[in-house]
Amino acid sequence: MPILELQNITRSFKNGQVMVKALRGIDLTVAEGEFLSIMGPSGSGKSTMLNLIGCLDRPSSGSIVLSDRHVEKLGDNSLAEIRNQFIGFVFQSFHLLPDLDAQANVELPLIYRGIGAKERRERALKALESVGLGERRHHKPSQLSGGEQQRVAIARALVGDPTLILADEPTGALDSKTGSNIMAIFQRLNRETGLTIVQVTHEREIALHGSRVVHLKDGLIENIELVAEPRIAQEAEAEAQQPVA
Repeated sequence: MPILELQNITRSFKNGQVMVKALRGIDLTVAEGEFLSIMGPSGSGKSTMLNLIGCLDRPSSGSIVLSDRHVEKLGDNSLAEIRNQFIGFVFQSFHLLPDLDAQANVELPLIYRGIGAKERRERALKALESVGLGERRHHKPSQLSGGEQQRVAIARALVGDPTLILADEPTGALDSKTGSNIMAIFQRLNRETGLTIVQVTHEREIALHGSRVVHLKDGLIENIELVAEPRIAQEAEAEAQQPVA
C-alpha cells in the first residue's frame, strides 16, 4: 500500500530574471514500510524533492498524496499539522538546541502538540532508549559525540510516532564507521516497526542500505535501482562520551 505518491511534480524558482526548473516532472510511489534512498549530483533536485515530500514547500504543479491526503492543496496551518503529526525529520547538522539536554531536545515536538510534562518525559526517554542513549539523557549536545548527537536527532524524529522519517544527508557530518551505525539504527527501525524511511544522500555506500535507490539528474528521475541485497550495517554500542571539538 502506498504511503506517498508524487504525480507529475514540477518546481520552479525565479533566480533574478532566470527561471530555474528544479524538478521537471517527477512520478514516484513509496510503499508503506519502504526504506528508499534518493541520490543525485548537486543541483539535481534532491533537496527540493525532500522539501516537497516533507510539506516544507509546495510544487509548482502536480499532485502529492501523503497518507491519502492531497497535501499540495492544504494551507500553511494544515501543512504544519501534518509535519508535526506524521513526519519525523533528521538533518545532516543535527539542529539540537545547545542549552537543552538530550531529553529536553527530544521533548520539543511534543510541546508543540500540547502534551503534558509527565508524558513528554516518558516518551522522550523511551525514544532515547531506542537509539541507545537512555543513560545520557541529561547530557547537552556539547557533551556528546557527533554520532550521539545524530542519535538524539533520530530520537526527536521518533518521539511523535511518525509514519514517515525524512533524512537529509543523515551521515554527511559523520565518519564512515559512525555513519554505518546510523544506518544500522534506521534499518532496525524499518525492520522492527515498519517505519517508512526516505533519505537523501550523495554516498552510494549509504544509499545501498535501502531497498531502492532513486537517481535524480537535472530535475528528472534518471533511473530507479532495485537493491537486491541491501547493505547490512551492524549497530554498535553507544560511543564513549567525548565532547565535539
